[in-house]
Amino acid sequence: GKIDSLIKKFTKVDEELFVRMAQCSALFPMMQFSWAPWRMLGKEAQKYCLDAAKLHARFADYIVENVKASAVSGEPILRSLEYQYPHKGYAKITDQFLLGDRVLVAPVIEKGKTDRQVTLPEGEWLYLEKIPYIGGVTVTVPAPIDTLPYFVKR
Repeated sequence: GKIDSLIKKFTKVDEELFVRMAQCSALFPMMQFSWAPWRMLGKEAQKYCLDAAKLHARFADYIVENVKASAVSGEPILRSLEYQYPHKGYAKITDQFLLGDRVLVAPVIEKGKTDRQVTLPEGEWLYLEKIPYIGGVTVTVPAPIDTLPYFVKR
């Protein structure tokens, strides 16, 4: 209504940034929106945020499993590649992370980008849980605005 119109009038929102942040946090232990997407975004961007929330819900059991394991072991739930794969040359990779030990997330952090270069550790990985890749390489994957690049280790 009127409040939403006033918020939009006085607040300039970068919809791409908003969507990419929602996607990135979809595979955090907790997902949070600073602003209500339905108040700040157009219909298409709202749909992408809803898709991100659905992705978070799909991984809920895995997230809870990792929270419980972390409470016992003290290991982080979100991990750098260097933490999970020490001394393999991953220390300088700061734009990818692991959720637990099986989900590698490579959020898009450059405006306008529709692909993403991702360093995959050794092993077999499934891009978006479908497309197989053999690790130990750096690959470029498609990452249009409706896609959070992530891989699940087999």
